[in-house]
Amino acid sequence: MFTDREDAGRQLAARLEYLRPSDPVVVGLPRGGVPVAFEVAGALHAPLDVIVVRKLGAPMDPEVAMGAIGEDGVRVLNDDVLRQVGVRAAALSTVEQRERAQLEARETLFRGGRERVALQGRVVIIVDDGIATGATARVACQVARRLGAFRVVVAAPGYAGDTF
Repeated sequence: MFTDREDAGRQLAARLEYLRPSDPVVVGLPRGGVPVAFEVAGALHAPLDVIVVRKLGAPMDPEVAMGAIGEDGVRVLNDDVLRQVGVRAAALSTVEQRERAQLEARETLFRGGRERVALQGRVVIIVDDGIATGATARVACQVARRLGAFRVVVAAPGYAGDTF
């Protein structure tokens, strides 16, 4: 279907062309979403930025998303997963503290001292390279809304069939 993330970004951009007249801002979710977002932003002649997010993986299986955190202290939890895996508040707090430290380090790394692109009143296209549980996409949407986005569109070249 796609030869690489750049190809995925070009194909995704073609489907998002209808948003070009709205003068959108494209934000990629590091790491895999950034090369996809780069292609989308270029095709739409839109500014590119990042929203840094981290999955909160279950202690016994880090691939299982209990939720996700984002910049500015935003957090979403997946109550169904928390119930299913029986995670206690202390264990959740430990995972969140570890991931928050990683998020802050990556925020510094990916932004490199640059200011965010202003999202206030703008159409924001959040791009990732794929969506599994939707936790990181949901938290990125909340960050964009908190930063004043007028409209938020989530775009990815692939997703798990039961995500939506």
